[in-house]
Amino acid sequence: MSPTRRDLIRSGLALSACSLLPGSVTRAQALLEEYADLKSADASFAHIPRERLLFDFGWRFFQGHACDPSRDLGFGMNQGDFSKSGDFEFATQKFDDSKWRSLNLPHDWAVELPFVRDEELQSHGYKPLGRRYPETSVGWYRRVFEIPKSDESRRISVEFDGAFRSALVFLNGYFIGRNDNGYAPFRVDVTDFLNYGGKNFLVVRMDASFGDGWFYEGAGIYRHVWLTKTDTLHLEKWEAYVRPAVFGDSSTLRVAAVVANEKPFVDGGIVHWQIFDPTGKLVGTAGGGRARVDGHERLQFSDDVVIRNPSLWSPETPNLYSALITVLEVDHRTVRDSERITFGIRDIKWDPDKGFFLNGKSVKIKGTCNHQDHAGVGAALPDRLQEYRLGILKEMGSNAVRTSHNMPTPEWVEACDRMGMMMMCETRMMSSNPEGMAQLESMIKRYRNSPSIILWSMGNEEWIMMPQEQGPRVVAGMIARAHELDPTRMCTAAVNQDYQSHFPEVLDVMGFNYNLNEHDAYHKAHPKQPCVGSETASTLATRGIYSTDELRNWASAYDLNRPRWGETAEEWWKFYAAREWLAGGFAWTGFDYRGEPTPYGWPSISSQFGIVDSCGFPKDDFYYYKAWWGSEPVLHLFPHWNWGERIGEPISVWVHSNLDEVELFLNGKSLGVQKVQPLTHLEWKVKYEPGVLEAQGRKNGKVVLTEKHETTGEPAAIKLAADRTEINADGEDVAILRAEVLDARGRRVPTASVPITFKITGEGTLLGVGNGDPNCQESDKEPKRSLFNGLAQAIVQSTRAPGTITVEAYTEDWPPPKLPATRVVITTRKVELRQAVAEM
Repeated sequence: MSPTRRDLIRSGLALSACSLLPGSVTRAQALLEEYADLKSADASFAHIPRERLLFDFGWRFFQGHACDPSRDLGFGMNQGDFSKSGDFEFATQKFDDSKWRSLNLPHDWAVELPFVRDEELQSHGYKPLGRRYPETSVGWYRRVFEIPKSDESRRISVEFDGAFRSALVFLNGYFIGRNDNGYAPFRVDVTDFLNYGGKNFLVVRMDASFGDGWFYEGAGIYRHVWLTKTDTLHLEKWEAYVRPAVFGDSSTLRVAAVVANEKPFVDGGIVHWQIFDPTGKLVGTAGGGRARVDGHERLQFSDDVVIRNPSLWSPETPNLYSALITVLEVDHRTVRDSERITFGIRDIKWDPDKGFFLNGKSVKIKGTCNHQDHAGVGAALPDRLQEYRLGILKEMGSNAVRTSHNMPTPEWVEACDRMGMMMMCETRMMSSNPEGMAQLESMIKRYRNSPSIILWSMGNEEWIMMPQEQGPRVVAGMIARAHELDPTRMCTAAVNQDYQSHFPEVLDVMGFNYNLNEHDAYHKAHPKQPCVGSETASTLATRGIYSTDELRNWASAYDLNRPRWGETAEEWWKFYAAREWLAGGFAWTGFDYRGEPTPYGWPSISSQFGIVDSCGFPKDDFYYYKAWWGSEPVLHLFPHWNWGERIGEPISVWVHSNLDEVELFLNGKSLGVQKVQPLTHLEWKVKYEPGVLEAQGRKNGKVVLTEKHETTGEPAAIKLAADRTEINADGEDVAILRAEVLDARGRRVPTASVPITFKITGEGTLLGVGNGDPNCQESDKEPKRSLFNGLAQAIVQSTRAPGTITVEAYTEDWPPPKLPATRVVITTRKVELRQAVAEM
């Protein structure tokens, strides 16, 4: 007997109420409405077996101290802190946190700290974290919440998607657990320590004294936190999977789940799978056998489902299916637990001679590596910002990302699934020790249902381990475990040296980092091993700068600059495009990121490797990739044409285009026509005179694109534009605003450095600001930012009340005459599905 309609609605609610994103909620909204009708008609229907509640709101924060217990809530005053259970007063009602700062998660306190000129902190962006900075390396988070008496029969956990770095968790005076890495998720079962029917006091002490990487990593609870409630008979976390195999015009899905029984005696029910296609139509079912699980045991159940004429997932058609897994009581009426999994059906193949194939078609990987920070917010990115960043990379023509160098946040992976971006998913610790294997297992179990992931990476550039005899053993052990958990994907690692050692031979897919002179010889010696560029380019550029200036820490934005190990955009892509056996590669990096301020040191506080800057504003190489990675006609002319007193001096003028030919004009006079050569830019030397520089791009003899740069006047007005003028009133959604200045004729001034002040009123707050300047040490959190080469960014977040947000931009300290203020109004709309929040 199949589950009733109300069972399906009830089980579907468990996840849809809190995990679906805006824009994908039509079917779930219908379920909610039907649920409300059924609930009012049948009181017994009120029980929802699984709840996953967003736990981000209503926290308080206190900056502790890593060395002085008197400034760290007395923690560690003597060695007896853990001598008795339930003795931590700061996690009880007795403790007064009224002077603590109120905030919501995600939160990164490192981005709020001042910059410190300490070369030991260079790679981490000059933020004062570490054992030499105890006063800013510890933070305490505290939250008060209530649990109803009716939850006493359930299992309840607090789940952290990620927190940096060492976490100690306390509840109601008890020490609950710890976690010591900054990227893998962790959970604590709090069932036995809760106060049912009353208030509960949760405290998390975060210590960022130690880092995991050599780049900016942030500090604090910088990803989401969830409160999860389940039945004592429930689906084990991350143990459910759907494993598609494509055969002609059909696909066989291997579905599996683990049922856990937390009771001391035998329990059981019916395990049932339902498969829904991208439109929400039911297209397959499986299971139905009774599950008998001994006390405190776990039992796996699996079955096969055949899908006829599946809609395949690809970057062009990111079709997503879903599987609803339900554990029913034997009467088929009562739902004990349920889980909804999103997955895609696609076929991948790595060929040592022909490269990478997706759904039987050869696909060149056009990828970027990316760290996880962004201007204004550090590592604590709102969900919408993940989607925004991915959209910029897709606009460039990119079809893949690498999660450098750690397990990514779930929202980044989910955005790749929805938007059609392939992924090389990388773990942080390359080790077969218990911690390394635990991180690897968490990553694979958490994300193995994501169709965007095409390759698992065991880690990056372990140059000490790789040539040693331990190296091949360690990575072989990791790969073997990865294959046990997911036999459908191959494994790689990012290798930057020791190509003659045994280490690379162990990999399923060889991952090259740079070293173009090594590729051909390695492929000749290992003809049966597929190869990919795990990290390439490292091209250097400062947005809007066209003359390298070492005194100002600027690198020209022409495609000319690279470190000794790297390549320009043209160099690496010409090399990879010419070799069919190379599956493609991942350019370092898509976005500029904090830390590793290459090629300079202080006062630079971020890298200059990005194809776009830390705000997402494109540099000129963006258009080289767009021309040769994308499918649309491209004509990009640079530099700007504001050169002041340099009249008569030669200016190097470049064009990135994929058209047939381009003609350049200055003040209406032709400077010649050039044929476009594949994967190559065009260049003219032009003596500067003010006026209009114009490029006309032709296809089949006809002008199809034109671009102009005009010599502008002084700033006369501010222009402010939002990426969206309607956002969700859920306390999480954001609008991303672009600020620039115009001259008296309404033309953008590309060299402007005007300081802009932002004023936010209404149902929103200023989350952060930035301008993409790798040398700017202005605060990311103050309501003001100087333009850098004509641009700045503000990120505004909604409250949880519908209404409007008014964002005003004006000049405060700009020399007279002041520029007139401008404003943008953003509407915040009520969204029912984002109300699955654990209230205080």
